[in-house]
Amino acid sequence: MPRRQISLPAARRIALAAQGFCRERPDCDVNAGHIRRTINRLGLLQLDYVNVLVPAHLMVLFSRLGPYDVKRFHRLVYHGRDFTEQWAHEASIVPAELWPVLAHRREDYRPWPNSPIMKLKGKSRYLDEVLATTRKLAPVTARDMPPMKGPKRRAGDWHRSMPRWALEHHFGSGRLAVADRLPNFQRVYDLPEKLIDDEHRERKLTRHESQRELLKRAAQASGIGTLHDLADYYRMSPREAAPRLAELVDVGELDEVAVESWQAPAYMAPGTRCPRQVSASSLLSPFDPVVWFRPRAERLFDFHYRIEIYVPANKRKWGYYVLPFLLDDRIAARVDLKADRKNGALLVLAAIPEPDIDEERVATLLAMELRALAGWLSLGRIKVSRRGPFARALGAAVKEQG
Repeated sequence: MPRRQISLPAARRIALAAQGFCRERPDCDVNAGHIRRTINRLGLLQLDYVNVLVPAHLMVLFSRLGPYDVKRFHRLVYHGRDFTEQWAHEASIVPAELWPVLAHRREDYRPWPNSPIMKLKGKSRYLDEVLATTRKLAPVTARDMPPMKGPKRRAGDWHRSMPRWALEHHFGSGRLAVADRLPNFQRVYDLPEKLIDDEHRERKLTRHESQRELLKRAAQASGIGTLHDLADYYRMSPREAAPRLAELVDVGELDEVAVESWQAPAYMAPGTRCPRQVSASSLLSPFDPVVWFRPRAERLFDFHYRIEIYVPANKRKWGYYVLPFLLDDRIAARVDLKADRKNGALLVLAAIPEPDIDEERVATLLAMELRALAGWLSLGRIKVSRRGPFARALGAAVKEQG
């Protein structure tokens, strides 16, 4: 049977609708329900605490909801039982119902070989001591743990204490879960039985059942994607994902389709929505699911994107912390942003348009988005530098909007 043909513009609209960009932002105070539904729709929030602008996972919600109360988000995620932290797409916030689905990941967990905890003499004894201390004192942080001097750090090693390495080891293997995050972003740990509902902890799935569930959720959140796209969503290996994807197609839970100009087949859930148009105007975090898998972003939007935080300044092409600007169903520009909290300013260090845009319209709508972002971050003014071919038009639009 011939595969259904999907045009590239339709694939973009499918992808953006699945990610929540087909809905207008709430015109009222963003409540816990808005936040809950958005995280559930995405399936996860990748955690990243680089604070040049705002932690990336907080920006993902802003892109879809507009300004919201971060304290409300924190209460929902860490003081309720709907969500938990897990290794999913890197370290992530996920719905608590994924606890059993990710059990095989916790069983497979191994610290990277050069981790200081792996080089510690008496490692097993110390790990047992840390777990026993947690059972006695929980909730705990690394400061509550018995001290332990680890191997001498080498250049490039993470600056973690040995107690923190030990707690992370127990978190990765599922013996501990995350109860909270402190203002300095450090994790607070507790026992899973105190944080995860029994129905989730007691549910058992086989490895293959878990992999199929992850791929189904990836397809629902992505809208449409190739094997590699869907596997990347929850960091599965394509080799493991391929047979599970075929099984989902065989039983009719996913459809195999062909997307214009894509070399590989794509997959989508039956009944996936394809809107006639998308009216979006949003800055995207570098770790937003729309752009986090760079090959997919290039295929969907003809948008070549790399984060350059770790690139020497003289070798950066775009800037240090560059955010794509989504306008309708395409990426229209990119801006290098920084929050100058000391001086109360949102700094636009560079503004670069994509080819063939309506410069005046893009500048006007991007200025509006920057104004909303600055207000959310309690920054009283926007300062646009002269760097980039789009800077003059954007600066004029920002000035005009006051």
